Amino acid sequence: APMAARKTSAKADRQPNVSAEELSAYYRDMLLIRRFEEKAGQLYGMGLIGGFCHLYIGQEAVVVGLEAAAEEGDKRITSYRDHGHMLACGMDPNGVMAELTGREG
Repeated sequence: APMAARKTSAKADRQPNVSAEELSAYYRDMLLIRRFEEKAGQLYGMGLIGGFCHLYIGQEAVVVGLEAAAEEGDKRITSYRDHGHMLACGMDPNGVMAELTGREG
């Protein structure tokens, strides 16, 4: 059978492994990360965040998907673009922003 036909029939046989509620939660998580990063960028532009501020804008789905697939005990390694990781794993946004701005959170 042509490849397009195989893809269509295979797709029709699959059942979603995620609920509508989980999808909504993933969307809310991505939106939180986006809004947080937009605010961090604004504060950085105002000089309220010292050093460098590498934003996670455009990569929100990566970390939300990673956290959705992660299992208990899985480790994560990040580099300099990790605010999204902190938020996706459940850290308090106020505490993360406090750390970025040099305050106690």
